[in-house]
Amino acid sequence: MRRVRPPLGSARMTAKDDHDLTHLGNAGEARMVDVSHKDVTERTAIAAGRVVMSAATLDKVLAGDSKKGDVMGAARIAGIMAAKKTHQLIPLCHPLPLTKVAIDLSPDHRLPGILVEATVKVSGQTGVEMEALTAVSVACLTIYDMAKSIQRDMTIEGIHLVEKQGGKSGHYKAKE
Repeated sequence: MRRVRPPLGSARMTAKDDHDLTHLGNAGEARMVDVSHKDVTERTAIAAGRVVMSAATLDKVLAGDSKKGDVMGAARIAGIMAAKKTHQLIPLCHPLPLTKVAIDLSPDHRLPGILVEATVKVSGQTGVEMEALTAVSVACLTIYDMAKSIQRDMTIEGIHLVEKQGGKSGHYKAKE
């Protein structure tokens, strides 16, 4: 049996609280949120994820034995570039003048794999959660791409928002 969805715009949507879908207009149409009325504040977001691989692959990555070169350096640069281009990748994201993008890559021999964390800052009218999440995602994908000649069954896991500060909704920290 095929499910039939109601056509877009058939249900009236109204903004009732902070949990409504802010990227939908009253008729259900996609829209970029108007942030012109918001104060400029310093906003920070931290996101994390991991690439799980065999211990042998991790050792080769850390030794610089990947056929494609410096895996960690390339992943760090890719994550920074991705944060800066988030508005070009994610529909309806605002282009933001980022003031900081830091990508931390930590080998974890217990996993085994590489832990990836992105910290992104802006002084602006909207947050940088999407920029931090995009940075982590692309850094993880870059690690996979650069090490896939060694191991194809690596996994990318646990990409999530760790913490955000600033803006109207205040401070958020994920439960551990």
